[in-house]
Amino acid sequence: MENDFLETLLLTFKLAFVTTSILLVIGVPIAYFLAYTKSKLKPIFETVVSMPLVLPPTVLGFYLLLFFSPESILGRFLEDSVGFKAVFTFEGLVLGSIIFSLPFLVQPIQSGFETIPKSLIEASYTLGKGELETFFKVLLPNIKPSLITGVVLSFAHTIGEFGVVLMIGGNIPGETKVASIAIYDEVEALNYDIANRYALVLLSVSFLILLIVYTLNKKVRV
Repeated sequence: MENDFLETLLLTFKLAFVTTSILLVIGVPIAYFLAYTKSKLKPIFETVVSMPLVLPPTVLGFYLLLFFSPESILGRFLEDSVGFKAVFTFEGLVLGSIIFSLPFLVQPIQSGFETIPKSLIEASYTLGKGELETFFKVLLPNIKPSLITGVVLSFAHTIGEFGVVLMIGGNIPGETKVASIAIYDEVEALNYDIANRYALVLLSVSFLILLIVYTLNKKVRV
């Protein structure tokens, strides 16, 4: 039982770490694009990114299950061409978590980019800095609080996922069973003590994460 407890927690934090790392790589460019694009389609792009905020997780999980099932065209193509199986695998959990947590990373960073004065960017260009150098040496250092907030919110949100994880990952011990699923299982079995242990760990981690965010952001702003 103790091994199952630790294994489930480790899988939960592994999922959160992998998801947040990938989100950071793809989310920052998306946030930059949304902040500075002048396209008339910007509201549509923003709507698509923000959909997981208002969509019931089970709905999103259900469609992911349909799109990536071995019976679907996309699922069969991915499995035959690159050996990628999304349904009832850890990789599928990561995919679902990335989609579901995307707005939690993109929106704070997009807001950070939008608060940077245009004069600062123009000054960088005037001094001969290119777009890439301006991005890494001017823009990113000026949105540190937004980056920290986006990363931490994504991590914390992934830890607490339930609906998407259950729909696409199922409940396979050691492979797709994460802490939120384990709490549900233990409550169903009337094992409140074990459910409480999982819940206390998630509660403590969430509290610590938010405390770190507020502390770091306060130091950055000073």
